[in-house]
Amino acid sequence: MIRQNKRKWMGCLLLFLTALVVCSTPFRDLSSFPRELRLMEGSLEQLRVSVPVMGTLVNSNPDIVRVNGTKAREVSVDLSKPLSVEPSRAGEAELQVKWHNIPLKAVKVNVLPDLRIYPGGQSIGVKLQTAGVLVVGHHLVNTGKEKISPGEKAGIHVGDMIVKINDLYINDMSDVKKLINEAGKEKTPVQLLVVRGKEKLNLTLHPAKDQKDNEYRMGLYIRDSAAGVGTLTFYDPASKAYGALGHVISDVDTGQAIVVGDGQIVQASVTSIEKGQSGNPGEKFARFYNESEVLGNITKNTPFGIFGKMKGEPKRSYYREPLPVALAEQVEEGPAKILTVVNGQKVEEFEIEISSVVKQHFPATKGMIIKVTDKRLLEKTGGIVQGMSGSPIIQNGKIVGAVTHVFVNDPTSGYGCFIEWMLKDAGVSVRPEQSQPEQETAA
Repeated sequence: MIRQNKRKWMGCLLLFLTALVVCSTPFRDLSSFPRELRLMEGSLEQLRVSVPVMGTLVNSNPDIVRVNGTKAREVSVDLSKPLSVEPSRAGEAELQVKWHNIPLKAVKVNVLPDLRIYPGGQSIGVKLQTAGVLVVGHHLVNTGKEKISPGEKAGIHVGDMIVKINDLYINDMSDVKKLINEAGKEKTPVQLLVVRGKEKLNLTLHPAKDQKDNEYRMGLYIRDSAAGVGTLTFYDPASKAYGALGHVISDVDTGQAIVVGDGQIVQASVTSIEKGQSGNPGEKFARFYNESEVLGNITKNTPFGIFGKMKGEPKRSYYREPLPVALAEQVEEGPAKILTVVNGQKVEEFEIEISSVVKQHFPATKGMIIKVTDKRLLEKTGGIVQGMSGSPIIQNGKIVGAVTHVFVNDPTSGYGCFIEWMLKDAGVSVRPEQSQPEQETAA
């Protein structure tokens, strides 16, 4: 009996000591020590272990990173003080913290090549040509005998993309009109290749003759282009790649993402601004400027914006030299700035606050919540307005992301995405490839 009680008390004491250790600050700090650390060349990082003892840090590759300013393979360190990690060149290393030869923690350090890009802020005009024609609605054709929609009868849905008619690729609506009329006159159906999401369908449509104008119709409303105004986010001088908008361009009627066939970006000039209010997002009004001077092409339309190549460095940049970029995990809550245009073509800098940061290991659009704090911008726009999407966000001298959406009920606040994900979609990846295991409106 005494022996059982002794075992019980020993177990309780061990449990208490374990809980005490687990709840202690040093243990929590040790548990929060990162397993992997990504750094850019030329940057500096501090690691906190906060164990009140002296220990040893083993550096597997001193040529890649220096610890506390030394290139030694083993360094005696005070584990109660921050460790300084300084990358020397791109590559990988492993740092292992030991106490009396007992391994406490290891961290893999991945040093990425230095990357510097020009932040944008310029207003741009966007002219997008779809890859085929987008179906935005059905309508009835009056044949004199009946009113029918051949397209709806053939099984074509709103949001479908017609990319081929009789094995011929469709470039614009004039091609469609010509082919449908020819087939109607010959009394033959047309074979359509239709893209619906990730699915490809082969459908047969019988054109119907409109009694009023004697033209053959599909009974569909279609669209082959889109145009609008947004903001340039960045330009990479090495690859000439650019990114803009920070969000996907969707068709106004269907809400479907537009599949790019061709496109251009041109200069734009802001003429006026409708101030944002609760429940009514504001908007920049702008006109295309010098349309004959094409700034670049559009090759991709993704959840993070539009991307392509520019012919040269953008004009009217706020910064004369390119800036470094921040990795997703380096973005912090606190003061930041955005670059945007509120009048004409002048890029200006305005103060914001990054009020929340979502830790993301894989691309997602809502990486941070931002709030406009600049009195001048609030007076001019009421906060974030449509047309401001793509405005680059800068923190601690680095480009960290772009404005994407505004909260409908609070125009002073909105979402931002990390610049890392936009760079990846532009083909300027800063991360090694890995396998992927409140109401708002686009700004």
